[in-house]
Amino acid sequence: EYQAKEILDRFGVPTPKAEVASTPEEAKEIASRIGGKVVVKAQVHAGGRGK
Repeated sequence: EYQAKEILDRFGVPTPKAEVASTPEEAKEIASRIGGKVVVKAQVHAGGRGK
């Protein structure tokens, strides 16, 4: 996913700002820094995607 974002950024295609947080406190700080409305995407690293 991050590879696609890097390619889009390189060609000037607007992409959402994104950062990774490990704690709720970090998420709150990042949301403040980004400003506006934010979306939280939870990730649980539990193996591959069925590969």
